[in-house]
Amino acid sequence: MAAYNLHYTSAFRLHKPTLSSFSYRQPILCHAPRKMTTSQDQSSYRASITADIEAHLKQAIPLKSPLSVYAPMHHMTFSAPPNPAPALCVAACELVGGDRSKAMAAASALHLMHAASFTHEHLPLTDRPKPKPKPKPTVDHPFNPNIELLIPDAMVPFAYELSAVSDDPTQDTSGRVLRVIVELARVMGSQGIVDAQYREVLVSPLDGRELNDIEWVDDMCRRKEGRLHACAAACGAILGGANEEEVERLRKYGLYVGIMQGYTNRLGRRVKELERVVELRNLAMKELDHFKGRKVEEISSFIVGL
Repeated sequence: MAAYNLHYTSAFRLHKPTLSSFSYRQPILCHAPRKMTTSQDQSSYRASITADIEAHLKQAIPLKSPLSVYAPMHHMTFSAPPNPAPALCVAACELVGGDRSKAMAAASALHLMHAASFTHEHLPLTDRPKPKPKPKPTVDHPFNPNIELLIPDAMVPFAYELSAVSDDPTQDTSGRVLRVIVELARVMGSQGIVDAQYREVLVSPLDGRELNDIEWVDDMCRRKEGRLHACAAACGAILGGANEEEVERLRKYGLYVGIMQGYTNRLGRRVKELERVVELRNLAMKELDHFKGRKVEEISSFIVGL
């Protein structure tokens, strides 16, 4: 089961925040390689990736007819809280020597999936069990619940479409793009994010005690944020032309980063020195040992702030 959680086969709110910083839960253009030596440089690196993903998404989701579909889709895409997984996809691609543009579609698809999941998790429903209040982003609801339920169901297949049309037959990328689409489908489906959402909303205790159950927290972090970030890093590696060992090392790195992000989402910054988080940080850095001499400082910035 542990191996299954690392990868699925052995083969392979709406207050109008921007996507320019990373926060709760939790977009492309080519840039010249750069040497990162300070935390400010690393933050700028992540910010440049995020800005490129946002620009890519703005081109992909313009306000056009029918506005009844594109207006709420545009709003939900750019009002969802930022998530580091899409940027991690691009960073993994660049780490293995790939051009940033190769991972843009997949990174944009990951953000669309995150935005769709976020919207579904925060529908203004009155019949949903009410857990003990805990920190969450402020959410406005400019659309009625039926629209907020329906439009994310269009955003997910659109994410697959973005990935599919990025294929360039002249560059012989079809195999990589197809593999990434499979990765995205698995992480979003019944054995991925949907499974985690079900367990978190309907299976977990409803009185807040789950936050004191470290095993429950760890399991949810692995199933949700862990799976998403593992998929992101693996997709970036695949699109960047990594070999199988590199893909799986970056998948594990993404898993550890995602679990740490999950702890932060649920418990706040007080988890920074938690023994489990320190262990995860060490495991993540160990996976990067294989890539010494490459852009390790840039991708390691995804755990510096956790």
